[in-house]
Amino acid sequence: MNQIKKLFSVNAAPVSTDVALLLVRVGFGVLMLTHGIPKLGMLFSGEPIQFLPLFGLSTGVSLALATAAEFGGSILLILGLGTRLAAIPMAFTMFIAAFVAHANDPLAVKELALLYLVAFVALLFAGSGRYSLDKLIEAKL
Repeated sequence: MNQIKKLFSVNAAPVSTDVALLLVRVGFGVLMLTHGIPKLGMLFSGEPIQFLPLFGLSTGVSLALATAAEFGGSILLILGLGTRLAAIPMAFTMFIAAFVAHANDPLAVKELALLYLVAFVALLFAGSGRYSLDKLIEAKL
């Protein structure tokens, strides 16, 4: 039970910090949806999947994991539900995008993945802030 409390814990912070966390969560969550929704469509289109197979996984499994992180994680971030937990696969996906999928590309190509990576790592450490479902759950626990 104590571990669950830690997962949904919201640090006491000034209102300005909580507003900033809300903007980062919702802003990056909505923007990441623009990447997750097309992957969701690709996953269920029935057409052959063209995606980078990683770590010995098939293209379908790799696409499903990226879709779960980008689409599912975005929804969780926007709601502020399990923010720290949601940020982990999202950050991992952006790490893979920047340093594996675009390893040989110039910085201009991998810059967007790096920006997302920084935001998701920041949310991993900072949490969701008081304007979130995490805060409501913490109050109930």
